[in-house]
Amino acid sequence: MLSVVNNDGTTANGSALIDEIVREGARRRLAAALEAEVNAYISELADQRDEKGHRLVVRNGYHQPRQVTTAAGVVEVKAPRVNDKRVDEATGERKRFSSAILPPWCRKSPKISEVLPLLYLHGLSSGDFVPALEQLLGSSAGLSPATVTRLTQQWQADHAAFMDRDLAEVDYVYVWADGIHLSVRLEEAKACVLVLIGVRADGSKELVALKDGYPESGESWADLLRDCARRGMRAPVLAVGDGALGFWKALAEVFPATREQRCWVHKTANVLDALPKSAQPGAKKAIPDIYNAEDKQHAQAAIKRFAQLYGAKFPKAVKKITDDQDQLLAFYDFPAEHWIHLRTTNPIESTFSTVRLRTKVTRGAGSRAAALSMVFKLVESAQQRWRAVNALHLVALVRAGARFEGGRLIERPTERAA
Repeated sequence: MLSVVNNDGTTANGSALIDEIVREGARRRLAAALEAEVNAYISELADQRDEKGHRLVVRNGYHQPRQVTTAAGVVEVKAPRVNDKRVDEATGERKRFSSAILPPWCRKSPKISEVLPLLYLHGLSSGDFVPALEQLLGSSAGLSPATVTRLTQQWQADHAAFMDRDLAEVDYVYVWADGIHLSVRLEEAKACVLVLIGVRADGSKELVALKDGYPESGESWADLLRDCARRGMRAPVLAVGDGALGFWKALAEVFPATREQRCWVHKTANVLDALPKSAQPGAKKAIPDIYNAEDKQHAQAAIKRFAQLYGAKFPKAVKKITDDQDQLLAFYDFPAEHWIHLRTTNPIESTFSTVRLRTKVTRGAGSRAAALSMVFKLVESAQQRWRAVNALHLVALVRAGARFEGGRLIERPTERAA
């Protein structure tokens, strides 16, 4: 369809021509996909006939047009209708065709729902969402303030249910812990988001817990870990985190059998802060020689060299490594394929770096629960793109207590019968 275009590139209704072309293309592609889906459904059931030989599943015109909000804007769709005369023997009810592309209840793409937490974290109120998205999508259909309010309430319920779910059926072999400052609406300036991410026995990464608290507070972390234990969480084999966290005191109380691994990224920053700027470039090159060593013995030798180079003039900087040597080198007792995952809290940092880029200081009076639920929905979306750990088959061996030296599995000799 041709449209009259104004000098500024807009059409008669005020939208840009390029946006209208994109929306029209999206509408046609969606219509074609729905037609193909229905045709495939009917063809697959073409042999289903009644006693008179008539087909039981046939086309039956179209549903009433409806507007669907997508990333390409709002498009009008007429979904094809199916007359399915088959009866479910178990329930006695008529069977129904339900589109996997466009379910009957769908009025917006899931990607649009992902945008709403970002708008909230940027300080927009629910009343501001509609004009903001209307500028982007060309229409406010299906995005009334009441709809947005219902969504935010649902997200809070989702977060509450997540934090109360049963953990007895899952097994987190490794966990990363960190306190993330996002400068969002957490009511108190020193509060942050306490995050636990775990690796399950199948090697997949998963968000374990997310709540507000104080990263230096052992009691904040203990409250989080006690709650996980109450819900059935088993003690992880290894926990990774920043040495400044109150997490370690809480871990020793709640899961005393779990080994500790300090994050080398945080530790490197702490060591460099204790050195003058003139000495930092050399130290920045020397520290990776420790955590990139081929095994624990070589790492220990690298620590001795570091102490010899910097210990006389900068003992405080050296002590930051030597005092935590056992916790810094714990990852060497695990599979070599896992070392890259275990020596830093990067799985948390990389996830929240994206969230940080999309948040800024807000001065609105948003509730703590609402802010946390928004962050939860962002992490939940990011979780779908997380990679499993390397050599995922070795995670189960770690849980089983297998021994590794130099990153390699040590086979246990078979005991001979006497």
